[in-house]
Amino acid sequence: MVADESLSADQVRQQIEYWLDLADYDLETAKAILASRRLLYVAFMCHQAIEKALKGVYTARRQAIPPKMHALVKLAQLSDIWNELTEDQQQWMIAMQPMNIESRYPAEKAKLLAALTVPECEQMTVAAAEMLQWIKQQLLNV
Repeated sequence: MVADESLSADQVRQQIEYWLDLADYDLETAKAILASRRLLYVAFMCHQAIEKALKGVYTARRQAIPPKMHALVKLAQLSDIWNELTEDQQQWMIAMQPMNIESRYPAEKAKLLAALTVPECEQMTVAAAEMLQWIKQQLLNV
């Protein structure tokens, strides 16, 4: 399936379930990585969890396969959920957006690693869990 391919109601339901299952898995992975203190990848997996949840929203609201992109803000905007987020949620999403790129490229890894602390990553996983729960709640209203 390609982005913006129209889906049947059953396909939409299956795709939403697929994206949310992946989001849950990624968040649990972030928590497991936090326990091992591999902090760089905590940020990456929190980003991944929210990215996948947003792709579920895109699928629900557009009845289509989401685009292959990693930009959280853009996905939220394309999913028509950005304006439903609180200002704090928007700011958190903006702050999380670079975690996908910065954690994968060597030039950025050292800088990001130096900035991450255990308490910060603990808060990041809590905030990601809250965001994921909020997104799931929005999907109940679709």
